[in-house]
Amino acid sequence: MDQATFASPAMTFSVLASTAPVLAPRVGKLAIPGRKTLATPHHVPLTSRGTVPHVAHDVMRDHTEINSLYAGLEDFIAKKQAPVYKTPAADHESPLKKFICVAEDMPLILGPRRFPPITCPPANTSASIALLTSIGFTQLSAHDYVKAVQKLRPDIAVGMVDLANKQPGSKRRGRMVDRTHAWTRDALEQLYGDAVPAQEKSKSAYFAPVLPLDNAQQSLYLDDLESEFRWDISGLALYQSASLGFVPESLAHLPRLLFSEPETPHTILRDVSLGADLLTTPLQGAASDGGIAMEFTFPAPAALQQSKSEPRPLGIDLWTADHTTDTSPLGEGCECYTCKNYHRAYIHHLLLAKEMTAWALLQVHNFHVMDTFFAGVRESIQRGSFEQDLETFARVYATSMPESSGKGPRLRGYQLPANGLDQRRSKPKAWGLLDDAKQKFAEAQSEIATPDTDASGLEEHGFAEKLESSLQQ
Repeated sequence: MDQATFASPAMTFSVLASTAPVLAPRVGKLAIPGRKTLATPHHVPLTSRGTVPHVAHDVMRDHTEINSLYAGLEDFIAKKQAPVYKTPAADHESPLKKFICVAEDMPLILGPRRFPPITCPPANTSASIALLTSIGFTQLSAHDYVKAVQKLRPDIAVGMVDLANKQPGSKRRGRMVDRTHAWTRDALEQLYGDAVPAQEKSKSAYFAPVLPLDNAQQSLYLDDLESEFRWDISGLALYQSASLGFVPESLAHLPRLLFSEPETPHTILRDVSLGADLLTTPLQGAASDGGIAMEFTFPAPAALQQSKSEPRPLGIDLWTADHTTDTSPLGEGCECYTCKNYHRAYIHHLLLAKEMTAWALLQVHNFHVMDTFFAGVRESIQRGSFEQDLETFARVYATSMPESSGKGPRLRGYQLPANGLDQRRSKPKAWGLLDDAKQKFAEAQSEIATPDTDASGLEEHGFAEKLESSLQQ
């Protein structure tokens, strides 16, 4: 029996099980006409230029259970006349999906920036936000973003938000609220306003952003979300876990998309316990890059619950030499494509050989682990045992992911922070010609015979004659 259902022309969201409107875990179902249904809570896979890192589209289709994608507009608008806007598509199709070769039934979420975003030195303005494209920094105006949503027709559009690169001061917080408020108001008016003809109104669901600020600092904006904007927004986009507590009860029926960067599944469970429905989890991508095969389930297996041994690691570092002859699967009892066809020794060999297949197979496995993890979370909430299972999971598993002992693949541009010349190197320098020349010069200098005595000692050994200065004469 549904406890609450939200319906709009773009999507329907039903809450199937929950103990409270806010700050409580809940199970739901998000349905978009003609698209795959999303059971929540669930994770949203992140893309780079429309592709899940290390996973080709055919691999994603045949060997994973990925059923939604998030893409950032900044990945596609490097050129002034972006090719993505010229992609031919029928009225019922998304040009963006055609451009990135994604099936039409795959729910696609579009935001202004990729996630996690790279910090941009240029500041946001009252009409635009700073982006980092493949050719440098630029500005994306709120008007152009709305036009992009209208042209690309994603299933869900995340509203533009003014986020600070560092802890904002009181004046900066005020500007963040004012700008986000104005951008949301104008976007809703241009997409769904009364002045827009019925046949031209956007079919995309709009998720209004909630700023990572205290409730009181954005109270006027939240009030307008409850009243003036309520009938046009289809969900909420949040940027910190604490914001889940600021959701008004009148908007509790809307799905909540949390842009988070959890470092462990423990953090994911905490966010779910606060009422997050959709979560971004860069965790599995980072684990794959580090050569880590994730190994955890929720609830924790009964055999582990009764064990009093040390906490079980959340993953396996496949770079270590003890996997050289280990022919066991990556995860015990795992049913993913990787574990059914390959073993730890093979992945270990691929990592040492720097074969791209290693990270592709790890990514397939880690996505399967995350899918299974969220399926267990939903079942636990429906059984009413989530809190107990959460405590058991925290006791059984380690509090942090294992450290990688390898270097991983070459970092891509969107993974390198734009912090200037003093940023830490991700890898040691490959070439050291200048340092090598400096060292050789120092060695050459040290080979010159240098006496270990003064002038008197040299005179005593007959190597020199000490002369009296003219002043002493």
